[in-house]
Parts: sequence; C-alpha cells; structure tokens
Amino acid sequence: METPAGSTAPPSDLPDAPVTGASGQGTVVAAVAAGGALGACARYGAALLWPTAPGAFPWTTLLVNAAGCAVIGVFMVVITEVVTAHPLVRPFLGTGVLGGFTTFSTYAVDAQRLVGGGHAAGAAVYLVATLAAALLSVWAAAAATRRLLGGGR
Repeated sequence: METPAGSTAPPSDLPDAPVTGASGQGTVVAAVAAGGALGACARYGAALLWPTAPGAFPWTTLLVNAAGCAVIGVFMVVITEVVTAHPLVRPFLGTGVLGGFTTFSTYAVDAQRLVGGGHAAGAAVYLVATLAAALLSVWAAAAATRRLLGGGR
C-alpha cells in the first residue's frame, strides 16, 4: 500500500486507512453485524423494561430513538473532529450498535398500530414527534459535544 510519502507500509501501520478490498468488506460487514446484534439487544431490553400497551403512545420507541440519535451526535463529533479512530469503530458503533439500537422500523410499525387502533391523530403526532426528537437530539448532542471539547464548528 502506498503511503503519502511514497513508501510502502502494511495496512496495520495505517490506523486511519480506509478498509477496502474483498477481505476488508467482510471485516466491515462482521463489525456492523456484531454491533447491530448488541444494539438490537439493548433496544429489546428497553422494550421489555418499559413495554407499550396496545393502543398506547409508544414512548419507549420515541425515547430510544431520541437517545440513540443523541449518542450518534456525540460519537460523530468525537470520531471525526477529536480523535483518529480505527477504521472499524464507525461501522461497529455508528452503523452497528446505534443503528441496531435506534429503531425506525418499529417506529413505522408503532404508527401503523396506532392508525389500526383508531388513533390516526396520535400516529401523526408520533411520526412528527419522533422525527423532530431524533433530529433535535443529534444536532443538540453534536453542538454540546463541540462546545464541551472546545471545537467551534
């Protein structure tokens, strides 16, 4: 592999090198899968701890999505502006763990169940509130992280 200076070095000597090639893709897929399993288990645990009754507003899913998006905001600032992370950190934590934890498929099913149960207005509020909470959470967490860590973007 060519380094910027023109010398060759094995990929292990380049911690910020992108993961490429057939074997690199398998490693990325494995990292995403492992992280996704952990994130999905955490989300499932939240649903068991705070179940939503049939026809009730799905607060657990809304809060899980907002919390996950806040963590994504912190995480992305840290790994893109503060530290040079290993190339598998972002796929494992960002796409895998946090992608498995946040649950926009359950968000859609929850809205469908609210509509099916005769709560169309509640479903509309839920759809808009979840989207707003997710976007606000990622933005606020990223801004707070930058402020705490001394960045000013």
